[in-house]
Amino acid sequence: MKICSIDIQGSEAMLCLLSMDSGLFNVHDCRQIRIPLQHDNDAEKMRKFQFTISKLLEDYQINNVVIRERLKKGKFAGSAVGFKIEAAIQLIESANVEILSSQEIKEQLKKNPLPIDAREAGLKKFQEAAFQTGYAWLNKKAFSKAD
Repeated sequence: MKICSIDIQGSEAMLCLLSMDSGLFNVHDCRQIRIPLQHDNDAEKMRKFQFTISKLLEDYQINNVVIRERLKKGKFAGSAVGFKIEAAIQLIESANVEILSSQEIKEQLKKNPLPIDAREAGLKKFQEAAFQTGYAWLNKKAFSKAD
């Protein structure tokens, strides 16, 4: 199962493509690892952003998307633009989108620590949160089937 995991930072979606087969996970190359949303309240730019994500998912034959949950309140709360990005992704009809909380990610990483860090997997530093999110989600799915 190949997934697209996403971490939203400011007005950009940071992407990481991962899969797991027989307990082994793979990081896949992706033509675009960060997709910005121009935030000037233009509906056409919102549609373009959504189309870009949708086309990427179609081209890489991905049905499952997991997004790292962002706080709604407090010092590290997500921005309005970030919530627009999240909504645009959730409304892609061909995608099964799930939100994974930081707590769930921490629990999965505690049970199944990352065998390598994002840099060793060939990813950029800004993809690390998306990588951890996808890895945690894949492990959650793999071990929930085993239970």
